Amino acid sequence: MTTKRFFRSTYLLALIGANVAVSFAQTEKPDYTSKVPKFSFPNTLPEQEAALKTNRLLQRLNASRAKLAADRFRPIYHYVNPEGNLNDPNGLCYWQGNWHLFYQAYPPEDPRQHWGHAVSKDLVHWQDLPYAIYPNPEKQVYSGSTLVDGDRVIAMYHGTGVGNMVAIAKDPLLLNWEKIVDGAVIPSVSTDGRQLPYSVFDPSIWKKGEYYYSLSAGRVPEGPGGRPVRADFLFRSKDLINWEYLHEFVEGDRFTQIGDDGACPYFWPIGDRYILNFFSHMSGGQYLLGDYDKKNDRFVVTSGGKYNHGAVSPSGVHAPSAAPDGKGGVIVIFNMNPGKPTEGWNQIMTLPRRLTLAGKDELLQEPVEAMESLRYDPRHVGTLNLPSNQEIPLMEINGNAMEIIAEIDPQTAQLVELNVLRSPDKEEYTRISFFKEKGFSKGLDYQSGPGTASMPLDLVKLFTGDETPRPDNRRQRESLISIETSNASTLTDVQFRAPETAPVNIAPGETVKLRVFIDKSVVEVFVNGKQCVAARVYPGRDDSVGVSIAAKGGNAQLKSLDAWQMKSIYGDSRL
Repeated sequence: MTTKRFFRSTYLLALIGANVAVSFAQTEKPDYTSKVPKFSFPNTLPEQEAALKTNRLLQRLNASRAKLAADRFRPIYHYVNPEGNLNDPNGLCYWQGNWHLFYQAYPPEDPRQHWGHAVSKDLVHWQDLPYAIYPNPEKQVYSGSTLVDGDRVIAMYHGTGVGNMVAIAKDPLLLNWEKIVDGAVIPSVSTDGRQLPYSVFDPSIWKKGEYYYSLSAGRVPEGPGGRPVRADFLFRSKDLINWEYLHEFVEGDRFTQIGDDGACPYFWPIGDRYILNFFSHMSGGQYLLGDYDKKNDRFVVTSGGKYNHGAVSPSGVHAPSAAPDGKGGVIVIFNMNPGKPTEGWNQIMTLPRRLTLAGKDELLQEPVEAMESLRYDPRHVGTLNLPSNQEIPLMEINGNAMEIIAEIDPQTAQLVELNVLRSPDKEEYTRISFFKEKGFSKGLDYQSGPGTASMPLDLVKLFTGDETPRPDNRRQRESLISIETSNASTLTDVQFRAPETAPVNIAPGETVKLRVFIDKSVVEVFVNGKQCVAARVYPGRDDSVGVSIAAKGGNAQLKSLDAWQMKSIYGDSRL
């Protein structure tokens, strides 16, 4: 695609049943220059830090953050942008001693998407920075990813009305971004009128050998009955400007659903394998695990799973941004949708999670270690027997910005529930439920004996006479973890959502370890480092700060419970 101010495009149109080629000259491009003040910064860290202290845009952001802090529903230790609305996180990366988080921002004087920007030493304490990437020639700066490439960071993102674009920064705080061409490097329209065999949308980027590689998100009508299924289209380039389309990247995906797309893709190594994190506009955040066939440039998938266990909206987890942590794991963070109108802001970010592997196909996820630095005012509850169907308030544990770690032996109980943000008479409460072995089983095991057809395993012995005991997969069932929020608020403008319910594998005899993060209008629950569920909540009562626990359908035992109040992540100006 030419980068001149004028160009000619040929389009094929269907008109009255006939194919007619129409050529036309496009007039001068629209001027999408942003109304948001934009600054150039020096290129050394001390000079940048000095310039930021007097930067009027950053002063505005700081003033807005201070003003919005008075909102009772605004979290204090989940990152929230300093002004206006928020959408997808973008381009998470580690550069010169800092983690950088970019995100879809909507500045008040020009509420088109720009890339907002925050920086952190530890993925927990964040400092706002001025907007990073501004629109023009694109109308809006949509989602994308970054690649640390030697002495520079490459951002590849979707520019609406243009295509997938590339910008580069080299300075210490990634304040000065330059687009490498005045237009898209992967255009959304062909130059000769032919139908393009790929989608042009949210891109990701990585490097292998002398080539840069990029995925472009989409879906294709190749599912059952011609229905759409997820697709991510692979391109490569030696110079970031000229890109060659190769093929659809993923092989063997039977894990995603009909109707999914592959938006916001992030493809990174994890352990000795690879993970593709992405977002489906139908069913939310997901991942695929597999092996990278570098010879044929294919991702051969062997497993997959979900980060969303209910609808993305209202009040659900949304899109990921991900980056390697340098230790074999991957850091991922998501935005979360609102469930109630709030003045001057709407969405938030989840806590950053560290993803690792247990074996070949099991994904582990834990909050990043630095979350512990926010704890204060510790409280402890020792061993407590939980008789069936008796709710026990934990009178010494209360708060609406806290962390709880509870270890539970479910014993004979079918259900153990932990109620948080609970009012004294239970007018409001958010219910966290562990359902022991109430999920799916592993299914019926089909095998064959010598000279037999494949059949259910217990029938093979009728032909072989082999009475060797074997495990019955039908008796091995997943457990479930659920957040139920329909009683979380008495306010009339809060939107309801169905329970967020996820499978989790708990071995026989294994205790249940819940790590619960409560932060004003969000609850996140990690289970044994294997699963996480999260939801937005909006208690309307000032006294909805209590905690209770109960076992149902049998007895259980609380082995221990520790709780801490949590500090705000803002106010630390260190870079």
